[in-house]
Amino acid sequence: MSLWTSLEPASVTVDPGSRATVRLRVRNTGDVVDEYRFEPVGSVAPWTTVEPQTLRLYPGTTGTVELTFAPPRTPDATAGPNAYAVRITPTEHPDAVTVPEGNLTITPFTEVRAELVPPTVKGRFRGRPRLAIDNLGNSKVTASLSGSDNGDRLSYELQPANVQIEPGRAVFVDTTLRPRNIIWFGSKEEQPYSLALRRSGAQPLEVDGTFVQRGFLPRWLATALSITVALAIAFVMIWLSYKPQVRSLATEKLAEAGATALPSPSTPIESAPAAPETSAPAAPDVSETTGGATAGSDSGGSGSGSGSGGSSSDKATKPKKQTAADAVQALAARSDGRHICYRAYVADRGWQDPVCDGAIAGTTGKALPIKELNIATVGTKGVIGNGAHVNEGWLTGSKWSKAADGVDMYLGSLKEAVSPLQGFTIGLGDGTSVCQNAHIKDKGWLGVGCSDPKAKDKWVYGGSPMELKLRLEAVRFTL
Repeated sequence: MSLWTSLEPASVTVDPGSRATVRLRVRNTGDVVDEYRFEPVGSVAPWTTVEPQTLRLYPGTTGTVELTFAPPRTPDATAGPNAYAVRITPTEHPDAVTVPEGNLTITPFTEVRAELVPPTVKGRFRGRPRLAIDNLGNSKVTASLSGSDNGDRLSYELQPANVQIEPGRAVFVDTTLRPRNIIWFGSKEEQPYSLALRRSGAQPLEVDGTFVQRGFLPRWLATALSITVALAIAFVMIWLSYKPQVRSLATEKLAEAGATALPSPSTPIESAPAAPETSAPAAPDVSETTGGATAGSDSGGSGSGSGSGGSSSDKATKPKKQTAADAVQALAARSDGRHICYRAYVADRGWQDPVCDGAIAGTTGKALPIKELNIATVGTKGVIGNGAHVNEGWLTGSKWSKAADGVDMYLGSLKEAVSPLQGFTIGLGDGTSVCQNAHIKDKGWLGVGCSDPKAKDKWVYGGSPMELKLRLEAVRFTL
């Protein structure tokens, strides 16, 4: 071995988002002039830089290089000790590689975000919002959930009531709100409430929402029922006070019948003519009736068609695949406000069912990329976007896709020759904020990013950094 190395210090601690420096001393113990190349390796290599990257030393001389560690403030910078190493390759003896190792301790940090989806719910007897919780820190988060409001007018059911969230992950908590008093008659009432995320040693994180309680019966219906009951009572009273006199004519008719002379026995009684025989119409043949009706409708109503038309009605009709526009229109009919629905075409799986307002589209942990995205919105004056592919980049260049409210927009391509998506841009027609969270290969969830309505470009990019070209696997969108 013609090389001596020393790390000063061998162990160092750094906070995510800041920098730490370690000196590596190198001495040429050989008898020839040699040039050494330095390359960081290990899990922290993406955040490590070496200056200078090459060093030329004469025999018996010593040189120094600096290793700078800059872990990002993201869940990828795992808290705790992380081993690092530097590969040193001599130019004259490339087989004599030296790999000095050290230890980098990354301090933990916690960053939790929570959002109600949707923030306003409506109902007569209950409301069912969902609480989305994202752990953007580099350590596990354990928390409990509770709900509160002014006057204790609502009861809360949270599933689950306690959560444990790994770094870079998110959970959804299903919440059921029930009013303690039912509004039988009258207009709707707004009841503000808040859900609190409580962690040991930290201030509670509260998320505010509104429950709009509707009346069981509208006020005009109560008035109509009162008027109807009053009219019914008045009708009964008038009927009882004025009882009509009913006279039967049965006695008079019986007297007239007794006065009529009966025929004498000597008078021959002619037999009454026999009633003509009538045959009941035969019941129609079910098969002929059905067939005739089908054939008649197929032939323009001529009525002379054969029974073969009945076979077409027995064929099952394959249901149409629901798109994002279908889902967002159905959601808008149930719940007022702004909504976004979307679905993903997953490689080897095809189109998934659409999801809305913060739910996950795509797959995680299965290494299945997204080929195309289908997005639709309501209450935003439409949606715009573009798709970036792993190999082709921005396939359509500067030409963006766009769609009006309640209309489908597609990003990406289903052609086999075109690579999967690595990222996307998205914005809203009215220029308001839209948020996204992208899950990419080998990196997981990158965290929530939102467009800035005050910025010049009112759109946001989500997905892999363009230089890494990692495949997009799952997405979430919220307004």
